[in-house]
Amino acid sequence: MFHPVLNRCLRLFGCCLVLVSAPTVLASFSMMRPAVSDNVDMVLVEKSARVIYLMQGDSIVRSYPIALGKNPKGHKQQAGDGRTPEGRYTLDWRNPNSRYYRSIHISYPNEQDLELAQAQNRDPGNLIMIHGSPAWVPSPEWASQWLHKDDWTEGCIAVTNDVMDEIWNLVKDGTPIEIRP
Repeated sequence: MFHPVLNRCLRLFGCCLVLVSAPTVLASFSMMRPAVSDNVDMVLVEKSARVIYLMQGDSIVRSYPIALGKNPKGHKQQAGDGRTPEGRYTLDWRNPNSRYYRSIHISYPNEQDLELAQAQNRDPGNLIMIHGSPAWVPSPEWASQWLHKDDWTEGCIAVTNDVMDEIWNLVKDGTPIEIRP
């Protein structure tokens, strides 16, 4: 499978792109991308597809590959279970000095999550974020190649740093996020 941008170009223009170098294709594609307004009004995560979508109404403004918690199936039940929550939340605050390159907080646990955890006498966990690479990652190239091969977070949604920069700039605090199985 090619880089997602190259895949899109191949679908748009057909096999003639095979003769063009990848950097040329990617540079050309970035010039073709429509301008994004600051009206991203929802973030949608499809866990099974490992994709995060920035939405404007019913339209997809951007989509990016993601990594999830290391035990991704099912809704987060408790601290340390390695699951990424499912449901509707809000992106409510951000940390520019995170241990991971930038992070935006997901409002987990919500009231339902707290009630479930209390009924089971469990700690629901907290600090679920959308974030970039860990500080120890040696290079952006390494991150692009290796961080999305497996799910590796404690329940967060991880993207590469360049993607985190875009999300950081396009998504405002208070934006709803829906995380689907």
